[in-house]
Amino acid sequence: MTTGKSIRLFLVDGTPGGLVTAEIMNWTGHVLAGPRSDLAALLRREDAHRTGVYLLVGDDPERLGGVQIYIGEGDDIGARLSAHSREKDFWQRCVIVTSKDSNLTKAHARYLEARLIDGARNAQRSHVTNATAPTPIALPEADVSDMESFLSQVEIVLPVLGLNVLRSTHRAARPPLSSPALSPVIPAFTLNQQKESLVAHAMEVDGEFTVLTGSQARTNRVGSSSYDRLRDQLEADGTINVTDTPATFTRDVVFASPSAAASVVTGRASNGRAAWVEARTGMTYGDWQLRDL
Repeated sequence: MTTGKSIRLFLVDGTPGGLVTAEIMNWTGHVLAGPRSDLAALLRREDAHRTGVYLLVGDDPERLGGVQIYIGEGDDIGARLSAHSREKDFWQRCVIVTSKDSNLTKAHARYLEARLIDGARNAQRSHVTNATAPTPIALPEADVSDMESFLSQVEIVLPVLGLNVLRSTHRAARPPLSSPALSPVIPAFTLNQQKESLVAHAMEVDGEFTVLTGSQARTNRVGSSSYDRLRDQLEADGTINVTDTPATFTRDVVFASPSAAASVVTGRASNGRAAWVEARTGMTYGDWQLRDL
């Protein structure tokens, strides 16, 4: 049985950097996204003035390649965006989530706002600038079920639009570090540096390479690599605790590549395709990638 999804993207002005709408077959939700420079055109659209939730997205100056977001809700999202254009400077892009059938109420939007803020903070992929973390509003049981289903579709659409702030690192699915074997669907990898007596564990899910909490890293770096700034950042924000020997990861971290992960772990330039070994088969990451070719 297929589990595929069909997402319809429409480039409103025919350019990839302009306004875009996104819909999923048999989903009542509707997503509208665009750059701040196109805010005037966005506000002229009827779908920008419905009840729903929105995300303001911008670069995080405190983190290399980081993202900061603000999540809000409103009866007329366009009015809220007009206010934010005067009050908030950081954002360069906005994403609006509403309903095609206009059945989202103010209570639904407040529930979704709270759940999105909580989800973004738990994912730890962005800096959430909201000053408060509201508790989801009490809704009838049937409405809660509907909103959770609605939210699951939002979590699918946002990454397609390049916004990964809600994507989980699958913390619940990961193995204990003492026994890293996973199902064939979620491969686990180990980097073992016997000289430094350190062991790190990682997994690859949905094409993302994630080093797991509790993994170890070399405390003192050797030489330099192109990932030194990333290592500096992870030490500065407490993600890598260098007071331990060896240093330890305090949370799951998604890396751009296995080599980035290996270089940060070993404290020197490292080829991740050779350094990481698949836990079940003993194949290097590079061989594992080529296993079915």
